[in-house]
Amino acid sequence: MNVKTGLELFLHDQTDHVRGKRIGLVTHPAAVLPDLTNAVDALLRAGVRLTALFGPEHGFDGSAADGLAVGDAIHPRTGLPVFSLYGDTKEPTPAMLAEVDTLVFDMQDVGARFYTFISTLFYVLRGAAKTGKPVIVLDRPNPITGARVEGGLVAPGLESFVGIIPIPIRHGLTCGELAQYINAECDLRADLTVIAMRAWRRAMWYDETGLPWVPLSPGMPKLDTATIYPGMCFPEGTNLSEGRGTALPFETFGAPWLDGYALAQTLNALQLPGARFRPVHFIPSASKHAGEKCTGAQIHVTDRNALRAVETGLHVIAACRAQNPARFEFLASSWEGRPPHFDLLTGDARIRQGLAHGAPVRELIAEWSAHKKAFEAKRQKYLLYV
Repeated sequence: MNVKTGLELFLHDQTDHVRGKRIGLVTHPAAVLPDLTNAVDALLRAGVRLTALFGPEHGFDGSAADGLAVGDAIHPRTGLPVFSLYGDTKEPTPAMLAEVDTLVFDMQDVGARFYTFISTLFYVLRGAAKTGKPVIVLDRPNPITGARVEGGLVAPGLESFVGIIPIPIRHGLTCGELAQYINAECDLRADLTVIAMRAWRRAMWYDETGLPWVPLSPGMPKLDTATIYPGMCFPEGTNLSEGRGTALPFETFGAPWLDGYALAQTLNALQLPGARFRPVHFIPSASKHAGEKCTGAQIHVTDRNALRAVETGLHVIAACRAQNPARFEFLASSWEGRPPHFDLLTGDARIRQGLAHGAPVRELIAEWSAHKKAFEAKRQKYLLYV
């Protein structure tokens, strides 16, 4: 039995709840029906009265690069206003919501805390609560399953748009579950309704749902990317290329000053569960080291259920730094103009500080098991699926 998304079920028997109301839709290109009809067209065909559209990072059309501010626009086919939630403001303002009675949120997430759709959800709930607008979240699968939790929490003072709330990096929640968690734990008090999926189970990977995969952003083209992303995003906080500007973003990493063959040997010697590394040469067309020949490695997932993506990503950083400590650098800031970007990704400055001094990865993450246990207990009451 194929999974039925919140959008499908909403269209089937829930549209009467918004009949005649002015609807603002927060969405992106990956929010589609099984026949690939996008959420805008699907809702319009069902007679839903859309009056405003809202887009996250990468823009409403999904074309903008990571971290690039996006402006407001007019939707070319419908003539509806498209308000950017990744530009001058990240929270829908009263002016944006002036012609909206209810907000509908339908976005496919990745399953990692620092993928910013979570932060957009937070601000949608907060902006809606401030203006008294109800929010309906149309749920979709966590593509990397809801069965695994990995990584530490966000330490006080390191909250950012890549770490808006103190949850583990791989949180194992769907957007609907996250909406309930955020609304309650952050005391936002939004008028929230979640349209849950049918037939989704926590152990499911996205390719087991029967649903089509649509790239979530220029750097998130396929499920393989999402699988390793919770750990392989860490090079983003360093002077390593994380593979942006190549056909394999986040799966490939390196720099002009690394020995890829030796790096792959070092990482394979660790016998990290579910992962093997292969030396590669590549020339990024964009982002860090654009136009330069880089050497490094590609991560190949041999067992995605055994893979510990977050821990593996830290071992990658440690191995690259150890091979050439004179050239390796943690970036001093982020596009938010705040502490080192690596700290915002991990949520804990001690991880970067420990890696910089050559501390063993397993020593640095020793307390994560306690964080995981506490979070899994806290999230239990917000789970919608078994």
